[in-house]
Amino acid sequence: MKRHLLITSTLIFRFATALALAGCGQSEAPKLLAKNDPAPAPAVAPAAAPSQPAGSGVVYSARSGSKMRIEGTSNIHDWQVESPFIGGMMEVGPGFPIEPGQAATPGKMDAKADVFIQVRSLKSIEKDGRPYSDMMDKITWEHLKEEQYKRITYHLTELTLKETPKTKDAPYVFDAKGDLAVAGVTNNIAMVVNILPQADKKLEITGTISFKMTQFKVEPPAPKIALGLIKTGDEVKLIFKWIVGQRKAAAPANP
Repeated sequence: MKRHLLITSTLIFRFATALALAGCGQSEAPKLLAKNDPAPAPAVAPAAAPSQPAGSGVVYSARSGSKMRIEGTSNIHDWQVESPFIGGMMEVGPGFPIEPGQAATPGKMDAKADVFIQVRSLKSIEKDGRPYSDMMDKITWEHLKEEQYKRITYHLTELTLKETPKTKDAPYVFDAKGDLAVAGVTNNIAMVVNILPQADKKLEITGTISFKMTQFKVEPPAPKIALGLIKTGDEVKLIFKWIVGQRKAAAPANP
């Protein structure tokens, strides 16, 4: 009887000890394997997260020397407004000509671009570039709804190389399609652009396109101060030169 009580007490003690250890967050002691027990599977290390592939494109950002001019007509004289600032970025993929005289195959190019100008940067000028009229500046901003839409923007949707240059000093000729947004109205437009790679890792991008102001729901100005005697033509011509330069690669972080 005493022996039975001793065995029972020992079992109860071991069971209580196991519960206490489990409550303290300690793991159970490892079991010995029997002769016919299967070996435990080796621990499998978690799969490493795939690394982000490095971009193969070359990124350009706006540089000084850019300008955009809008030319129009009226029953009094021709007029023009100009902005000396064009902002934005462009990224081109493999095969895009970024060096003077680089070989390139005509066809669709891997390229994307987003371009903008601030409406308030548009100022009226004489044909020789001298300032023209503060009043005309205000009329321009008003008709372009500057208080509501601060920028004119362009988003490139397709770029196709049409002609390669015959000399290193000649540009590559492209057909470009994109979305032009003016005064809150967006239209898809097609135009020819010339891209001339520079020796200092810059690109000079130029082009011209004509369209009607009413395509963007912009009413051709007829200044009230002139009693409606000045009437502006609906069609305008947009001429631009956009200079972009390659972004410098980020310096590697110190270990």
